[in-house]
Amino acid sequence: MTPAPVDLSDPAVVADPYPAFARARSQAPVQWHEALGLWLAFTHAEANAVLRDRRLGRIWSDKAPAERFESFNLIHRNAILEMEPPDHTRLRRLVSAAFARGHVERLRPWVEDLARSLVDDLVERSAGTEPVDVLSGMAEELPVAVIAELLGVPEADRPLLRPWSNAIVKMYEYGRTTAIEDAAERAADEFVAYLRELAADRRKHLGDDLVSHLVSVRDAEGDRLTEDELVTTCILLLNAGHEATVNVSGNGLLALLEHPDQLRRLREDPGLLPTAIEELMRFDSPLQLFERTATEDVELGGITVQRGQKIAALLGSANHDPAVFADPGTLDVGRTENPHISFGAGVHFCIGAPLARVELQASFGALLERTSHLELGRPARRRPEFVIRGLRDLPVVLAR
Repeated sequence: MTPAPVDLSDPAVVADPYPAFARARSQAPVQWHEALGLWLAFTHAEANAVLRDRRLGRIWSDKAPAERFESFNLIHRNAILEMEPPDHTRLRRLVSAAFARGHVERLRPWVEDLARSLVDDLVERSAGTEPVDVLSGMAEELPVAVIAELLGVPEADRPLLRPWSNAIVKMYEYGRTTAIEDAAERAADEFVAYLRELAADRRKHLGDDLVSHLVSVRDAEGDRLTEDELVTTCILLLNAGHEATVNVSGNGLLALLEHPDQLRRLREDPGLLPTAIEELMRFDSPLQLFERTATEDVELGGITVQRGQKIAALLGSANHDPAVFADPGTLDVGRTENPHISFGAGVHFCIGAPLARVELQASFGALLERTSHLELGRPARRRPEFVIRGLRDLPVVLAR
């Protein structure tokens, strides 16, 4: 076994993991991490294979003790992300049917209007001199508002969603404290109870929102979602659907501010925006690690992942693999050869990818359209977690 030289809890690695990834890739494509008790896939080829190989599955095991994590376990046991075919196929078919009703494109003008409004407010508060936090002022606001609008969550209840999601996703990190675990279970419990009430209301009063569609949708075989699956799907859409978007917005804007030539290039050619969004997702990936479990012995990258062992695709490392990306450490908003895996790959490819792209294009488009000047007001602070990579704040001076 080649021992992985990367300490994922090292503050220097959390701050900037890419040099450590480069060192690891030069040693071996797949390496054993003793402290985590799993394999890590560092190269694009191997990380991509981890995501696509059907012998490597998402196999959920309830957190123990079960009575302590009742709600947290419920929202994962019934999640598309934690299932394999045939259950995954059935559930994804039902959820995709709801998305196929045009929810995403129906929202595009509303999303663009909201993005412009949020940017205008930031510009007014900054007035070209004062740093304002773009993270709380727009990056967090917009995707939560969009998911809430999509689900039909009443406006008065929307401030509940982000704190619930934020508490739950901290359970995916390593080295958690008891307090973090207790907060995650509390948030899951409150979120589940809230969505059961919302679903009950939609059964009586169907609307034009996603919860109403999920309540009523049946597929060609006559299958429908159970209540636990419906509740779990809504929570997954919020957690997965906004956490990544928030962090691409923050990481991406910081990257542009630190590469003013690329920001200037985007201003001069707004037609590059869709390509730029893909590059920002590649350059500083919002999700760094995705685990799978071997259902049989699997040979990968010169090693054997034994049945029952875990292996994780390191998405950020894969997205900086020089075997696939020319000058991977260079931010290039015009990069066209860009097979990044930030949305995953295979059967678990992100179902919310089209919505995320609409939100990100609207956010960055509004920033480019409604400002003439953007600069970092003071150093941004990064969140101390590795798996979900994002910022605590992003103070920016904006001028019209």
